[in-house]
Amino acid sequence: MMDGPRSDVGRWGGNPLQPPTTPSPEPEPEPDRRFRRGGGGRSFWARCCGCCSCRNVADDDWGPEPSDSRGRGSSSGTRRPGSRGSGVNAAGDGTIRGNNPEVGKGTHVIIPVGKGGSGGWKAQVTKASGQTLNLRVHTSPNAIIGKFQFTVRTQSDAGEFQLPFDPRNEIYILFNPWCPEDIVYVDHEDWRQEYVLNESGRIYYGTEAQIGERTWNYGQFDHGVLDACLYILDRRGMPYGGRGDPVSVSRVISAMVNSLDDNGVLIGNWSGDYSRGTNPSAWVGSVEILLSYLRTGYSVPYGQCWVFAGVTTTVLRCLGLATRTVTNFNSAHDTDTSLTMDIYFDENMKPLEHLNHDSVWNFHVWNDCWMKRPDLPSGFDGWQVVDATPQETSSGIFCCGPCSVESIKNGLVYMKYDTPFIFAEVNSDKVYWQRQDDGSFKIVYVEEKAIGTLIVTKAIGSNMREDITYLYKHPEGSDAERKAVETATAHGSKPNVYANRGSAEDVAMQVEAQDAVMGQDLMVSVMLTNHSSSRRTVKLHLYLSVTFYTGVTGTIFKETKKEVELAPGASDRVTMPVAYKEYRPHLVDQGAMLLNVSGHVKESGQVLAKQHTFRLRTPDLSLTLLGAAVVGQECEVQIVFKNPLPVTLTNVVFRLEGSGLQRPKILNVGDIGGNETVTLRQTFVPVRPGPRQLIASLDSPQLSQVHGVIQVDVAPAPGARGFFSDAGGDSHLGETIPMASRGGA
Repeated sequence: MMDGPRSDVGRWGGNPLQPPTTPSPEPEPEPDRRFRRGGGGRSFWARCCGCCSCRNVADDDWGPEPSDSRGRGSSSGTRRPGSRGSGVNAAGDGTIRGNNPEVGKGTHVIIPVGKGGSGGWKAQVTKASGQTLNLRVHTSPNAIIGKFQFTVRTQSDAGEFQLPFDPRNEIYILFNPWCPEDIVYVDHEDWRQEYVLNESGRIYYGTEAQIGERTWNYGQFDHGVLDACLYILDRRGMPYGGRGDPVSVSRVISAMVNSLDDNGVLIGNWSGDYSRGTNPSAWVGSVEILLSYLRTGYSVPYGQCWVFAGVTTTVLRCLGLATRTVTNFNSAHDTDTSLTMDIYFDENMKPLEHLNHDSVWNFHVWNDCWMKRPDLPSGFDGWQVVDATPQETSSGIFCCGPCSVESIKNGLVYMKYDTPFIFAEVNSDKVYWQRQDDGSFKIVYVEEKAIGTLIVTKAIGSNMREDITYLYKHPEGSDAERKAVETATAHGSKPNVYANRGSAEDVAMQVEAQDAVMGQDLMVSVMLTNHSSSRRTVKLHLYLSVTFYTGVTGTIFKETKKEVELAPGASDRVTMPVAYKEYRPHLVDQGAMLLNVSGHVKESGQVLAKQHTFRLRTPDLSLTLLGAAVVGQECEVQIVFKNPLPVTLTNVVFRLEGSGLQRPKILNVGDIGGNETVTLRQTFVPVRPGPRQLIASLDSPQLSQVHGVIQVDVAPAPGARGFFSDAGGDSHLGETIPMASRGGA
């Protein structure tokens, strides 16, 4: 572990994070590398994930060979390097050296040829000719994952001989979603192609009514990424005995992708001040982040939820777990385990911010990963939520999950791990409390469909958006959904929260905001409808403020009061125009607005309350390919951007990245004038054929969340035959990297 003060905070709440005292070094863009496919006859991971270099590790680094009985004939053996310790080694490859391999821990495996080994390991002779013997080794579907050394020991009448451990024979063993005996097995080939092998994906953000999307380069097969993933486990000091269990591994990853507690991969920052690191909106993929962490050992600044989730997808896919990135719109952050979102108002229905500790994020991004759950009762296998964004602690550590989606759907909040918190994120009710004359609080309104309004992920085999809300909750308002809420809240800190609800409701209210672009004027409106048979008088109050996507709000900068007379069955609209010059001084990162609406019906005493969030859209980058893309040949891309603001963008930075196309690249372009259009041209050399994604982003202090993507169909190099893996695996030119997956040969 690194010493020194912690550079970020856990319960960031409404307080801006302070920049780190010692910022992590910004990673240098690495040169493109040429890759080739390794030998044939290997398992799927050998074919699709030959992605990391062999390291020159001396045999003495592993300590003495454990003493074991020897049998006649030959045997093969694998050993997992002992690496529980701290710090990055001198070679800078992330390998941390320490304890000796042990048979009892599964870090030293002896496999007698033809006799079978322990735990599903076995070795067989496939061919014998003269002095040449070919062996096939089957790995155990329960093997611990990691990097092993491999050797062969023989015994004959001439004596015993053991082949020295050779770094060229190191083998990476990973989880195997292709193996029915592995508990991470996925019984759908199209799922495996999407959730394990796809190197890029879509991440959704914004609001339910204004969904934005960005492409993310996962890059799980890029050179160095697998070593970075294993280094994360070592850095945590995870016992090797637990590394065969995907439940334990995914839980450790959720803790280690954020920097709290353990100096993990990413420093979280929601303050809006990213001057000592990278604006989270500027990242376009995981590779630069993971390689920086591997190379330096320092946490990388900065991340927010979609960055944590993108990196987690990369790590879990790289280790062999089927994983997807999931966005939940109107995601609740429950701070008091009540399993409700509690909002407090004074006698005049003005928010009491000092009491409003719960918050509703416009969106929140986490991960689903697929596995069986032998630690839970039957029926909870399948998708499990893992969330690396640090919000609340779990058993004293900032991690979350894995939590069965099925348990969330049915409100079974007593199931591990962290089910109450995740249930509140997707299916809690928003409860409005009003202070009474005697100082007590009374529930005046319950909004039952305000949380978890839409849960989405990238569709399989396309760039379309898939609605998976039905997996997390029963249909809103159905008996099954209400039963799930009641079951959950019965285990919360306010089990009798619904005992005293307000009066009848016959005036309906709907909030609308036009689709607004950053830099332009906008209009918000409230539609009131009288469903009663009598006249209604509504006193309405609108408060407008800017908000971070996490629900943390700034000061109110505009408000409107109006009294509306509604005839029986009639409707009326209250509007509030907002000029760019009014909201510009108050803008925060990502340009979101929060409209608080409260009202009172004079005749019936009905209380109206609503919170509505909307975002200001930012422009996309336009990418155009100039010429055909061929492996090994230089190609050019053109990037066009128009500044939508009437002000100058300063210190503008472009990022460009794409697995198999371009290693992470940073371009400092200086200033861009108000409403100015700029055009950039950049060259790159594709290293792998097939459909690829080239992703770009723009960031400046005045404007962020600007990105673009183009699909690049790369043709093989002329005359190339079997040179590249069709699944996208990488290996160094001239090297063959032995790979294996659990339960494979």
